Amino acid sequence: MSGPSGLPAQRRNSMAQKRNPATVKKSSASPSENSAATNGTNSKPSSPPNSSVAGERTVKNLRLSKALTIPEGTTVSDACRRMAARRVDAVLLTDANALLSGIVTDKDIATRVIAEELRPDQTTIAKVMTRNPIFVNSDSLAIDALQKMVQGKFRHLPVVENGEVIALLDITKCLYDAISRMEKAAEQGSAIAAAVEGVERQFGSNFSAPTAFIETLRERMFKPSLSTIVSEHSRVATVSLSDPVYVAAKRMRESRVNSVLIMTGRNIQGILTSKDILMRVVAQNLSPELTLVEKVMTPGPECATLETTILEALHIMRDGKFLHLPVVDKDGCVAACLDVLQITHAAVSMVTLFLLIAIGSSEAALVILFFPVLFCYAFLILVAFGSAEFRMSPQYFLYINQNLIDD
Repeated sequence: MSGPSGLPAQRRNSMAQKRNPATVKKSSASPSENSAATNGTNSKPSSPPNSSVAGERTVKNLRLSKALTIPEGTTVSDACRRMAARRVDAVLLTDANALLSGIVTDKDIATRVIAEELRPDQTTIAKVMTRNPIFVNSDSLAIDALQKMVQGKFRHLPVVENGEVIALLDITKCLYDAISRMEKAAEQGSAIAAAVEGVERQFGSNFSAPTAFIETLRERMFKPSLSTIVSEHSRVATVSLSDPVYVAAKRMRESRVNSVLIMTGRNIQGILTSKDILMRVVAQNLSPELTLVEKVMTPGPECATLETTILEALHIMRDGKFLHLPVVDKDGCVAACLDVLQITHAAVSMVTLFLLIAIGSSEAALVILFFPVLFCYAFLILVAFGSAEFRMSPQYFLYINQNLIDD
């Protein structure tokens, strides 16, 4: 944000845009099913100017994979076999005119097909697709793409370059950027802590800062744990070892989650995800009604605790290459089963807060110490109008300060 006028043009131009099916065409790089679809027109979506900033990774810098694209008349079972062969969990669809018409993910297969007890070999993929998905431009910042997925609560974004869909971005490709941002923010936290100590030394006995407030703030901001995003009402879908797969899919749909934990009493025996249902059941022509979850689950999943930090959780998921993380409390009871979107959302939120005090100076420390209410107001303004790319300058901070005090 630059002054009262709002977000900078550079930031506005880098935002992912809503797809207009009449503006995105099939890539001419290859006539294979891996290319995305056209709409039969010569028009292209207007690409925003290059939004890369020095030192920032753009979407095209990520390890992108060509999008798998199939006709929307394809059966679900055939689509799942193709997805399994490519080891992808999302596919773009084209209509009879080879125009891009939608997207289908592993969650759609689990909750819209198996949970509804539809026959995969008799159901066309078009019946369960999501029409007109959001897209992102290849020169958008990776963190912008990450925000778009987090805000929209989806893991996949078609990537457009020069009006053509060139790839399908998975949120896991952005985890490196989220982790990097949090690590840098933690380093800034140390600088702010040092600034606070400097203020205390400067004012000596005349200094009367709200110590408890500062300590709590520092703990929550620079060492946020999973307990900050797990509520007492967190949804945890569970099944038993003897339940068939379609029951697990129904539990996913009912709880609006992408995984179930397989339990024996209080003990976690395994985990089954929507991707497992796609890859290990439908793609293998197994019956969801006759196949027990025990046969296709991942046994003994790695777990986190409520004390595990958000940054540690991101590292665990990236290093283990999985998208769901069971969380247990101090007694070993299941508290939640978080997915990559939930944890990434928490990381992005924390980074946004870090950026508020990213000026890394004693001025920030003074504002937090002496004007905690003002600090909260400024934070709310940042959340409402800013973003993870937002850089607050000392001048703008003073602008907010002056205007809030005047009001």
